[in-house]
Amino acid sequence: QVQLVESGGGLVQAGGSLRLSCAAPLLTFNYAMGWFRQAPGKERVFIAAIEWTGINTLYAEGVKGRFTISRDNAKNTVHLQMNSLKPEDTGVYYCARSTAWGTDAFRYSDWGQGTQVTVSS
Repeated sequence: QVQLVESGGGLVQAGGSLRLSCAAPLLTFNYAMGWFRQAPGKERVFIAAIEWTGINTLYAEGVKGRFTISRDNAKNTVHLQMNSLKPEDTGVYYCARSTAWGTDAFRYSDWGQGTQVTVSS
């Protein structure tokens, strides 16, 4: 199983920014990458995804215009730039990899351990 490693989480005030990173070996060819969030007591939800060329992206409605997903295939990394953070963005953010393009968690076969993001009001 491929190991994905997230980093960049932390505590930030509302309105602030964080940049999450996900590193993985052999990240690139033909794999879409996604970010999901799980808040305490809630299901894991889709946040953003990027297909393997980096051209096409998908975002959850609640993060459009605030979050940007990007990837650097040469460095086997994926980033999630999060701006104008809100308390409801709080949760554990997971990076995931998929051979299929989409927003459903079941399409993603490889997952990281997650990084905690806490947004204070």
